[in-house]
Amino acid sequence: MTGKSLKVTGEQAMLEAGARIARGIDRSEGMLIFLKGDLGAGKTTLVRGLMRGLGYTGTVKSPTYTIVEPYQLSGIDVYHFDLYRLSDPEELEYIGARDYLDSGALCLVEWPEQGEGMLPEPDLFIEIEHLRDCRNLYFSTSSEAGHRLLAAL
Repeated sequence: MTGKSLKVTGEQAMLEAGARIARGIDRSEGMLIFLKGDLGAGKTTLVRGLMRGLGYTGTVKSPTYTIVEPYQLSGIDVYHFDLYRLSDPEELEYIGARDYLDSGALCLVEWPEQGEGMLPEPDLFIEIEHLRDCRNLYFSTSSEAGHRLLAAL
């Protein structure tokens, strides 16, 4: 497993980090990205920047209550999951998560630990550490697609 880290200060820097990730995404292949961090760490802000980097101009909100929010962009489908409210990982079966994950889309999963045992290994794992005056983003990967994305950061 290889990794990288990035220090960001402020919301704009988090949005720019998301856009930077988007530039490394290959739209021709599916990818699974996990985002882990405490409440308020900036996971959804990072996703918002990533979506802007992919060319999405609409509202990007946290799918806390809907669990998954679909986006159709030119050349890529994106599914943004927020698993915070799952009480059991098996609930992923009830919402058809396997269909989303096997669709060849870009799947962004906040709170992946809530789906432990039901989710495959991610191509890219992003852990956000919320410090007093900044955020540290830790990136790790063990897949070939993740290695290519990490190299592009």
